[in-house]
Parts: sequence; structure tokens; C-alpha cells
Amino acid sequence: MNKKKRHWFWNLLIILTLIVCFFAFLAHYKNWYKLENEEFKVLSGIYYQKIPLAEIDSLKWEAKLPELERSSGFSWMVAEKGVFIDSIRNTNVHFFVDDLEQQKIKLVHHDSLQLYINFKDSIETKEFYDNLQTQMESLLESSN
Repeated sequence: MNKKKRHWFWNLLIILTLIVCFFAFLAHYKNWYKLENEEFKVLSGIYYQKIPLAEIDSLKWEAKLPELERSSGFSWMVAEKGVFIDSIRNTNVHFFVDDLEQQKIKLVHHDSLQLYINFKDSIETKEFYDNLQTQMESLLESSN
């Protein structure tokens, strides 16, 4: 019974690979957002958007996502994240959708760029929408 021991390098490589996969999953697991200093920032894995509130043109609820061609990104169960191409307008559309079955927030910025976002919790999505709308209105009032 001759047992061969696995070399320590391969054990270390397997452990490091598992750690990297775990952190990649954690980064894409949900949308990480921040609403401060008159800017909206959202991050999900490698997808990041930074939008000044003054550049947001419209904010509304959407029940269904449009059918677009995927440039990069992924779909997993009820999540849709990445960059898609709107072939009619020839623009990029960013998706940060954690639950396709719930309503999404459609944010149009810089005249024609679109971003769709929602969270796993519909209450969190509603609170985010209300907070973003309030900050946009206060910014508009202070500029007048």
C-alpha cells in the first residue's frame, strides 16, 4: 500500500482558488450602493456606476425589463447584472437587478443612458427609490 502525498503547492492552489471564488461570489451577491455627496454609486462585482444626481433625467418604476443584447454580464436564477446594448439607440444599458420578478427602478441619466436596479427586498427598493427621489428634488430646489 503505497500512498503518495499531494504536494503542498497544489493544496495551497486549491485553497486560494476557493477563497477567490468565494470573494467573487460575495462581490456579485448583491448590489452595493451609496447615495452621498450628490452622487449615486452602485457596485456589483466588476460592474460600477457613478452618477451625479444633477445628471439624472428621470426616475420611474418598470415592471418588465426590455429585451436587449448582452454585451457582458450574467443571469443567475432571478438576478440580471451587466452591460447590455440597446440596438435601437445604440447605447449601453446597465442592469443591477437582484430579483427579476419584482419591480425595477429605471434611471435615465446623461440624456439617454439607462440603468435598471432593484434589490432582493422590495421594501429596500421602495425606500431607495423614495430616498433618491427626495434627494433629487432637494437638489433641484437648491439650484433654483
